[in-house]
Amino acid sequence: MAAGLPPFAPEIRELLLGAGGCSSYLRGLIQKEAEWLSEALERDPGEILPELTAPAALAPQEDVKRGLRRAKGRLALYTALADLAGVWSLREVTEALTVFADYSVDRALKTSIAIEIEKKKLPGLSADAVATGGGMFVLAMGKMGALELNYSSDIDLICLFDETRFADKDYLDARATFIRATRRAMAILSDKTEDGYVWRTDLRLRPDPSVTPVCLSMDAAERYYESVGRAWERAAFIKARPCAGDIDAGERFLEHIRPFVWRRHLDFAAIQDAYDMRLKIRAHRGQYETGSLTGRNVKLGPGGIREIEFFTQTQQIIAGGRDPDLRVRGTVQALSCLSEAGWIPAHVAAELSDHYSVLREIEHRLQMVSDAQTQILPTNDEGFDRIARMCGEADTARFKARLQERLTAVRDRTEEFFAPGLKGAEESPAVADPEIVERWRGYPALRSSRAQAIFERLKPDLLARLNAAPRPEEALSAFDGFLSGLPAGVQLFSMFEANPNLRALIVDIAATAPALARYLSRNSQVLDAVIGGSFFDEWPGPAALSAELSQRLSESSDYERQLDAARHWHKEWHFRIGVHLLRGVIDVPEAGRQYADLAEAVLKALLPVVAANFARAHGPLPGRGGVALGMGSLGAGWINSQSDLDLIMIYDAAGIEASEGPRPLSVATYYARLTKAIVTALSAPTAEGKLYEVDMRLRPSGKQGPVATALSAFESYQRTDAWTWEHLALTRARPVAGSAAVVGDVERIRSEVLCLPRDPARILADVRDMRARLAEAKAQAGPFDVKSGPGGLQDIELAAQTAALLQGSQARTTARQLLAAAAGGWLTTDEADQLTASYRLARSVQSIGKLIVDGPFEPDSLGLGGWEVMARETGAPDVEALIEMIAGRRQTAAEIVDHMLARTGPQKVDG
Repeated sequence: MAAGLPPFAPEIRELLLGAGGCSSYLRGLIQKEAEWLSEALERDPGEILPELTAPAALAPQEDVKRGLRRAKGRLALYTALADLAGVWSLREVTEALTVFADYSVDRALKTSIAIEIEKKKLPGLSADAVATGGGMFVLAMGKMGALELNYSSDIDLICLFDETRFADKDYLDARATFIRATRRAMAILSDKTEDGYVWRTDLRLRPDPSVTPVCLSMDAAERYYESVGRAWERAAFIKARPCAGDIDAGERFLEHIRPFVWRRHLDFAAIQDAYDMRLKIRAHRGQYETGSLTGRNVKLGPGGIREIEFFTQTQQIIAGGRDPDLRVRGTVQALSCLSEAGWIPAHVAAELSDHYSVLREIEHRLQMVSDAQTQILPTNDEGFDRIARMCGEADTARFKARLQERLTAVRDRTEEFFAPGLKGAEESPAVADPEIVERWRGYPALRSSRAQAIFERLKPDLLARLNAAPRPEEALSAFDGFLSGLPAGVQLFSMFEANPNLRALIVDIAATAPALARYLSRNSQVLDAVIGGSFFDEWPGPAALSAELSQRLSESSDYERQLDAARHWHKEWHFRIGVHLLRGVIDVPEAGRQYADLAEAVLKALLPVVAANFARAHGPLPGRGGVALGMGSLGAGWINSQSDLDLIMIYDAAGIEASEGPRPLSVATYYARLTKAIVTALSAPTAEGKLYEVDMRLRPSGKQGPVATALSAFESYQRTDAWTWEHLALTRARPVAGSAAVVGDVERIRSEVLCLPRDPARILADVRDMRARLAEAKAQAGPFDVKSGPGGLQDIELAAQTAALLQGSQARTTARQLLAAAAGGWLTTDEADQLTASYRLARSVQSIGKLIVDGPFEPDSLGLGGWEVMARETGAPDVEALIEMIAGRRQTAAEIVDHMLARTGPQKVDG
């Protein structure tokens, strides 16, 4: 250590007392000492303990107590000098104090553990185990966890041990030893001796401290947090950090309780929890706004340090489950991350960061003067003069005025967040059907008094918005359907209270799409995505979606949780597409492509997870793996909100006869069972519902064929045995997930089969027969049944696929197949255009109907809001005009298909 500063004792004394400035020469010396101290703390904090050179396993307890106390005194002096002289920033000051706190806790713990191991009180452990605390670790909480300790902080600690290091028969002995070691370590740190104390320690943040010992097992702590952990404990663990003992075990513990702290959904109920906690602290401490600075608490009073910390931590709790970038410990760092993620404006983050730094500096000055854990401002002018000078302000009146401005600004900013209030009428407005509103209190979502209180604050605004809908009675009825289906309300109502735009969206959905409103009541967690910041961003595409879902699935190793995670993720994106279509952000064709992209992304991300789970029992994929071949609308890249997935599973064993695993299977059995596992993963209802229904009837030989087809069998079947309708289906086939090598072979087979020579007369005869049987099996059910019957969707798709097959076209989408038909002379350009327009109209009617209406789509099932969406997509001015438009388009399309199928060959192409 450097020689010190004795020659400048008077100047140092004035600096510390705030009675004088700091000469450049003194600042230079302090800078030199500060640099040495910083380097020592980074290298090994033990370097500032010259009296204590023995390792923890050898040093006597009394030597450790004396050495830590003297080192703490040195640290406090030099840190204060570096602080007051302006050599160190607030961050450097708090980090220096915290790094030494980490070292001192670790040294005290290992000294205590070494004593117990020497007495053979920890079964099976030798002196080597001291390095990891014998399996015990300490979590730094609060300011220590965040590297934000001040000069006179208590240190909040939780002491736990890894019970898995001991046999069951030794558990109780180990537990008793760790309790004894914890008490001894805390005494090393906090007992007052002639050298003072190192740190005051507080162990009351552990689970249920009134009835639990000072050191618990990891398992006991995990079970507590999973079952009865409270809101304030979630907030406390934002800053938790392993600081001593077995650091690896500490990190594992924090990972185990991550779902408790960071919930996947946006947790807006945390706002009310934090608000209630603030009020309790104020009431307990008597910290109310008085307008005076005299004796005011700069930490707990209105506008104080704690207000900023609560504001920041609550925002982290709300969104940190979805955004790992927000899971940081430091307050200023967290404010910056919240700003970067779009949760708070940049100017708010900068403003609160500045206020926080200044208030923490004032807190430090108060503790330097009192040498105590205090945040109380002076009660006399002399005291304010000293604090002002120590803060570098010569004008005390100006110092006080600026401090008051800061406290007021913080109070106003945080109060606006925690208790924003709802604009609008204080009383609920009248509605068309009061009986609907009267029955709301009996719904499951309003069972708790807390949910009722939040909803009563929301109700005037919600009813005013519903009354402003084009047809208020329809909107109210749909909102009632939404509310009645909610299983719980606190989280969702808290989200509505904090987000006026979300209230507007739910009313808009209720007024437009009752079916989507009812879907929301069963899946309200999808609303998290609306306020996540990117809800209206550009569509990312299937590759980015698949990568995102794969990352989400990798966060858990539990198969059931992975299936639930996939469903939760899918619901959010599925909901986004529907909202974008309702709002006119995208049109029907784009929505169809996005729904197909979403399905493809699910298959690409989920199939490897299913295969990996299956492989645990039966070994990895034998041969070159397999591929999911999308058929029908999925293959064509245009599905709607309620579409099933038509799939064929194809594999290539590459000569291998059986799998290699704990329970090996023949290749055919392996891929058949794997296919069934994939179908189950997609369609089985879990706690989060299901992903898709799966239809595999288009596989070779249909229901009679194996559920998974070997590549060689698929090729042979398509070349020699497939029916005409199966080759028609092949025109839209598209590999959507699986082995890249097998994908290439499937594409080759498809291309070659479609280019085989064909007899047009036979193809046309088969199609005419097929068309007649389809019409006989299912006639058009009503004016809005745009799928069945002549001129419907199926009819146009059949004509397009026929033309593609006759020409050997590789086109998959109906629109491109119709263009190919015109290019090859099977249709005129005008006929192709007419069929394309008819197809687009039919898909628009079908897609909007599936999104808006539950059940059959009838002319009177559209409300005014739903009709506005339909009119936008179809161009029809009213329902009657739409029915007439559909009928006209169908007749035209049917006639064109009739003419095409009656032709004996391609016609001469215009031009």
